[in-house]
Amino acid sequence: MIFMNHPGKTPMDRSLNQGYAYTESIDGRSAGSTVIEHLSRAHRHSSHDRWLKRVGAGEVRLNGFAVTSDRLLKRGDRLTWMRPPWREPVVPLGFALLYRDDDVIVVAKPRGLPTVPAGGRFLEHTLVRQMLRRFPGTTPVHRLDAPTSGAVLCARTEPARRFLGGAFRTGGVERIYLGLLEGRAEQCSFVVGAPIGPVPHPLLGDVHAAERGGRRAETLFEVVEQRADSFVARIELHSGRPHQIRIHAAWAGHPLLGENLYLSGGRPAPASRARPTDCTVHLHAWRISFPHPCTRRWTAVECPPPPLLSVPSGSLAAGSKGEPPPPAVPKSPTLEGEHRVDVEPMVALRWTVEEPS
Repeated sequence: MIFMNHPGKTPMDRSLNQGYAYTESIDGRSAGSTVIEHLSRAHRHSSHDRWLKRVGAGEVRLNGFAVTSDRLLKRGDRLTWMRPPWREPVVPLGFALLYRDDDVIVVAKPRGLPTVPAGGRFLEHTLVRQMLRRFPGTTPVHRLDAPTSGAVLCARTEPARRFLGGAFRTGGVERIYLGLLEGRAEQCSFVVGAPIGPVPHPLLGDVHAAERGGRRAETLFEVVEQRADSFVARIELHSGRPHQIRIHAAWAGHPLLGENLYLSGGRPAPASRARPTDCTVHLHAWRISFPHPCTRRWTAVECPPPPLLSVPSGSLAAGSKGEPPPPAVPKSPTLEGEHRVDVEPMVALRWTVEEPS
């Protein structure tokens, strides 16, 4: 592995970022409301008084111009919060190269570094921003939770990005994780299929959790090593929901060691203020296998696990499906008639921000 740090950036940078402009288009639900009514209702991470101060300070704009709090909104209006620069939480900013060619890069993301901006706390202190600085035009095509370490697949060109996006949507990418789960396993393997969807959260507005009316999700857990009061599992995703492994492990009664958000049943405790990034779970993306966007050859890249998740290599090989031939991947992700595996799309920044307590 080759370890990378961006020139001029320390592994734990404390400088201010450049701020960010969050923009949304007003729909029928908010048409006819005042600016302050909409902000207080739609973006509950901040209080009514805090939004009033931001509007008064000129941070909120309507269709590019300063606006007053009592201005009525119309459908199609573009409302922007010009968030001033802020100091992001300290996280490790380095990453390691596992594989690189002209089309793709696979990197080892350190534990604690968010993949993409999320939760209103991170912007520059993310893997996607660090990758763009070191390899312009290169972006991740999927994401790992901030507490999760391991392999992240990145595309270096737009054709590679489209191809790999199609591969994810059709189930053409295999992702194998290693996790340390609480308790003693009662069986060698188990599958969790609890649907996942948003539930209320006092700081973030909502957070993904086990939810009866949520979207389909499925995770396979295979026990590879039982320890005194925990066990290492080889984990395979059959869908791609936010925090899926953590939610399904907790739902099964074996939360990941270090979990402080998801309880047994896969939901947060009532009124819990814990965020998904707050925990120190032991979860590692060990192997990612994919059809290469140029050669179409089946490519598998492994990322060595941290010591706490190290197990005899033979135990992982026994549970592995091996290297199958490249699956059929559509040239365009919009082709009809393909079997699709639901994967949560990469989304734009949400209007979320951590308020001081």
